[in-house]
Amino acid sequence: MDAIIAAHDDNIQMIDSTSHPGASTSCYGKKGDRDHCLGRSRGGLTTKIHAGVDAQRLPIRLGLTPGQAHDGPVAYRLLDRLDPRIIVLADKVHDADGIRSLIEAKGAVPNIPAKSNHKWKLCFSKGFYRERNLVERFFSKLKHFRRIATRYDKLAPNFLAMTQLASMRPWFRADESTT
Repeated sequence: MDAIIAAHDDNIQMIDSTSHPGASTSCYGKKGDRDHCLGRSRGGLTTKIHAGVDAQRLPIRLGLTPGQAHDGPVAYRLLDRLDPRIIVLADKVHDADGIRSLIEAKGAVPNIPAKSNHKWKLCFSKGFYRERNLVERFFSKLKHFRRIATRYDKLAPNFLAMTQLASMRPWFRADESTT
């Protein structure tokens, strides 16, 4: 995945997350066992899939966290390989000074709506922000894979690997259409 992404060039990236239901607690063993990336949220035991997607709905970075985890810490991992002159679209959850400064330090431009408690209103384009639905469409396509939708994998690294394999399909289709 890293090799394909290294050859890719785009000017817009979007980050977001989606909650994914886990299986029942009986199949996941004791509490002290290996990492399953399951956490309590409103929907019960869930895992969050975090993704960075480009303007063609092609995944760039993926990550997993337990369902109750905040989106902010994973955003640093999703954005650590930004190229200069990229516009980053994210929702209000990612409106943090640290995330904005990371994006700007990489030479990219954040387009994140300000939270209501922000003291000053930052530069924000609603026109670019409308494109952010592409990351939601990526999640919709990802959940069409039965192995992802039902989460057959017990351990988080295995589930992340299957998520990455499923997310490679749009890359292959995009490559087929250009050749």
